[in-house]
Amino acid sequence: MTDPEWRVEPGLTDYAAALAAMEARVEAIRDGSAPERIWLVEHPPVYTAGTSAIDTDLVEPERFPVFQTGRGGQYTYHGPGQRVGYVMLDLNARGRDVRCFVDALEDWMIAALARFGVTAFKADGRVGVWTATPAGEAKIGAIGVRVRRWVTFHGFALNVSPDLSHFGGIVPCGLPDYPVTSLAALGIEASLADADAALAATFPAFLARLAARQAATCR
Repeated sequence: MTDPEWRVEPGLTDYAAALAAMEARVEAIRDGSAPERIWLVEHPPVYTAGTSAIDTDLVEPERFPVFQTGRGGQYTYHGPGQRVGYVMLDLNARGRDVRCFVDALEDWMIAALARFGVTAFKADGRVGVWTATPAGEAKIGAIGVRVRRWVTFHGFALNVSPDLSHFGGIVPCGLPDYPVTSLAALGIEASLADADAALAATFPAFLARLAARQAATCR
């Protein structure tokens, strides 16, 4: 298969505009008029609600704009210093298994974080990517995806150097007992460009892993 288009958006991308662009691209991928896309963006501060979001988890509804989305998951935060990856792939061609797709996304982030010396891992019953901190396990990468007619969109958020206090306006991912962290909070100096380079370097392995796991139905 042809590799997906890789695009890094400069500056801050309006969240509503990103949603509209994703919707249009998904339809274009579906009808064959545009290639798959990996779209890396940075947003102004926003809270977004997935399909499982609980109203009481929005602790400070007036703090930042709030968007209802069709992705899976609960409340999360996007903002400066966080790399958001919108992953638009055609699972009709890559294997119709959403669980395997999410699993491969987690592995991709884990591999990218390893390039900074961070040991990240999955946790049973908790979607996303986690790492050990002096305060216990903390989330460093979130995942929320949507699939329409087997074309994926939305994707992941990797905390590079966001203002972690901004997560205080929500219960992140509905998990009040677990904090969030970032590369910066772990004492690692990295830019979004550094994160992009790590993601790009580990992307071929993501595609290979996705193909292998889809073929084996994640067994």
